[in-house]
Amino acid sequence: MQLRIEGHTLPGRHCAPGPGFHGVSGIEVAVQRKDRPAELLDPHPGDAPTAAWTLPCTFTADGELRGPYVHNRLGGRFVYLSWTGRPPQEEASRMFRRAKLMLAGVPAQVLTEARRRGALVGRLALTDAKGHPLCGRVVPPAIVWSAGEPSDA
Repeated sequence: MQLRIEGHTLPGRHCAPGPGFHGVSGIEVAVQRKDRPAELLDPHPGDAPTAAWTLPCTFTADGELRGPYVHNRLGGRFVYLSWTGRPPQEEASRMFRRAKLMLAGVPAQVLTEARRRGALVGRLALTDAKGHPLCGRVVPPAIVWSAGEPSDA
């Protein structure tokens, strides 16, 4: 089984400071491995036209999705997209925000079909209403879940 995340409308490589935001440059987005915040899969630059990740996963006997990139905390299962960049007056990049793609938002019929076909696909814009990198809990309609075919990736 595969879980594919397909992002579009990325925010760019730089975000200016604003209320409640310090600004950052050199922006990249990646998928965070479960319980390893420093381990990021396949970073994409913030000005890429698209960003996509194919994650291995399995279903448990009771129908829950699990895998090395599927987190399970209070509030349910999810995948983290981590944003890294360099804040002003700092020399190194660091994680500055995350988007939490909530798997509980996958409609039951989509999950059933994805299990049958071999892939669950989530499509979403990666820029928020302020033009910054998307963060917080992400549920439909901000993400569209569908069943797909496994890819070779």
